[in-house]
Amino acid sequence: MPYFDYDVVVIGSGFGGSVSALRLTEKGYRVAVLESGRRWEAEDIPNTNWNVRKSLWAPRLGLTGPQRISVLGKCAVFSAAGVGGGSLIYGNTLYEPLPNFYRDPQWAHITDWQSELAPYYDQAKRMLGVAPNPRMTPADEVIRDIAEDLGVLNTFHTTNVGVFFNEGNRGVEVDDPYFGGAGPRRSGCIHCARCFTGCPHNAKNTTPTNYLYLAEAGGAKVFQLTTATRVRPMVGGGYAIETQRSDRWVRKQRRTFTAEQVVFAAAALGTQKLLHKMRDEKVLPRLSPRLGELTRSNSEAILNVFSRTRRDFADGIAITSSIHPEPDTHIEVCHYGKGQNALFPLSTPMVDGGAFRFLRFLLAMFTHPRVYLRSLNARHASEKSVILLVMQSLDNSLTSFRRWGGLRTKQGTGQPNPTWIPAAHDIARRFAEKVDGDAQGLVTDVFNIPATAHYIGGCVIGETPDTGVVDPYQRVFGHPGLHIADGSAVTANLGVNPSLTITAQAERAMAFWPNKGEPDRRPALGARYRRIPPVAPAEPAVPDFAPGALRLPITPLR
Repeated sequence: MPYFDYDVVVIGSGFGGSVSALRLTEKGYRVAVLESGRRWEAEDIPNTNWNVRKSLWAPRLGLTGPQRISVLGKCAVFSAAGVGGGSLIYGNTLYEPLPNFYRDPQWAHITDWQSELAPYYDQAKRMLGVAPNPRMTPADEVIRDIAEDLGVLNTFHTTNVGVFFNEGNRGVEVDDPYFGGAGPRRSGCIHCARCFTGCPHNAKNTTPTNYLYLAEAGGAKVFQLTTATRVRPMVGGGYAIETQRSDRWVRKQRRTFTAEQVVFAAAALGTQKLLHKMRDEKVLPRLSPRLGELTRSNSEAILNVFSRTRRDFADGIAITSSIHPEPDTHIEVCHYGKGQNALFPLSTPMVDGGAFRFLRFLLAMFTHPRVYLRSLNARHASEKSVILLVMQSLDNSLTSFRRWGGLRTKQGTGQPNPTWIPAAHDIARRFAEKVDGDAQGLVTDVFNIPATAHYIGGCVIGETPDTGVVDPYQRVFGHPGLHIADGSAVTANLGVNPSLTITAQAERAMAFWPNKGEPDRRPALGARYRRIPPVAPAEPAVPDFAPGALRLPITPLR
């Protein structure tokens, strides 16, 4: 038997990576977690995201903040970097997907996914501390009025979020409320709306406060500012993971980790980029030809409404409420906290899609110069603005591919990925009218490049390498010992924020791993899928009386 540095190396520390680290540590594996970003403590988070060194991710320029912005051809992607991944700056919103997700033709025939995933959604909710948002904000009152005007008031609801509220004791630190004393102390949310830029008050349920915290307590090792550059098979079995320091031009501190198994969890952006490189360089030549197909933007649009007269929108939590103007369309009300204005210059007057969009934008700029100039003014923008995050559960996709060393996208199978969503533009204009404001989009929109905060798919689940990149246990076809546990394995558009689904899918995938040294009950890679019972860990991290205790479903062998 060859000697490995670790039994398992996990690449990435977001939702899927943190789940993997904890559950495999509980099963006795020696686990290393490689994270390209830095570790954040509450006191390190800047008071304003104008401090770009600590807000934006461009490590070669000395910017090591958690917010990453990428333009990939047919879409612009807002993602995260840092120990905790997307959990650091996501909007806390934790919903189960709309029904179309389970019925998507890519995977619906494999098993009853709604039934299979249900207990893992439950587990993920308890681990992430899901609770209803207890407060309405002025922006929520407006969107509720719009829902009533449209005849869809019954769809209005406040969000379910991963935040420790402890109403009545805001800002007060208390003992671990979730894990029977095994977790860290926490403080009640003060509703400062700074979730998108990093919670400085220890109220947001990031993975460093739950999965990753418990994994590290159990012995998992986290390596920050460490970017995986290559994963190659070793003679005799196992893999070598080549890395370098993320923020260096020279003296890159290259290091190679060895492990029997590797879990890719660098989010869809990082995992796809690395796998495309490995396939193109023939390091992992047997990867599925479907790699990059069925990449999803969650069929999203990001719009903004800027009020000329109000300054009461920097309140609450990041995402406070939502409506469904159409069965497949979901719109959420989002907020940035006071002083978090650095991204608002990306806004520009909203222009509907269709022919000559850029020319129509130029015409609007010259015929309504004041509206255009207001879009450039970021002063107090977070207090004057409400972001409308639009998601759909429709069957459209992109195809990701590698060009000039980077990841790019083009239109994929199914319906075209939308460059604009008419229902969303209608609601943005209605919202603007009610708050005496301007409806805005992002500057990329006028070039028909929609933006998404939820870039998913591209390594989807299938029955064979001809239909998917991973099998239903999320093992990579063609290369035994490789696994994927992040948003790239989310197989269909969700119509809701993907964090809960990424967590639930990772919980399910890790539940089937054997304890270290025990036989593997999963069918051989490439064999026909069958339901098997999950494997209880030898050393669970959370006592069974705690809210976050592991409760595995009882599944008969079939």
